[in-house]
Amino acid sequence: MSDISRAEFEVLEVLWNKHPLGASEVIEQLNIKKPWHEKTVKTLLNRLVKKEAVGFEKQQRRYLYFPLLERETYTEVESRSLVERLFSGKISPLVAGFAKNKNLDKEDIDMLKSIINDWEKDHD
Repeated sequence: MSDISRAEFEVLEVLWNKHPLGASEVIEQLNIKKPWHEKTVKTLLNRLVKKEAVGFEKQQRRYLYFPLLERETYTEVESRSLVERLFSGKISPLVAGFAKNKNLDKEDIDMLKSIINDWEKDHD
């Protein structure tokens, strides 16, 4: 998977939420948060097609775009990359940093405990 830029990610996120969409519909969805230029979005869609993150099919005179890359796959690869780059592959310093800065709420902590308990059951 080629590197996906922040802008490309925003386009991809629109397609993960709903697909297939034409370029004008992608632009409309992106414009809900902030203004996007039509040419910019079409360029980003073309880049995502070249990176094989997005596919398209032609219907009459318009192209309908859909994600080829699953959100879960992208998230997993990017998460691993972040942990490798910033924490030498160790997850605990990342979680500890959030805990020290009080960026974890009760729901986060309960989820982490559950994940650890499940892991311990599977690896005993």
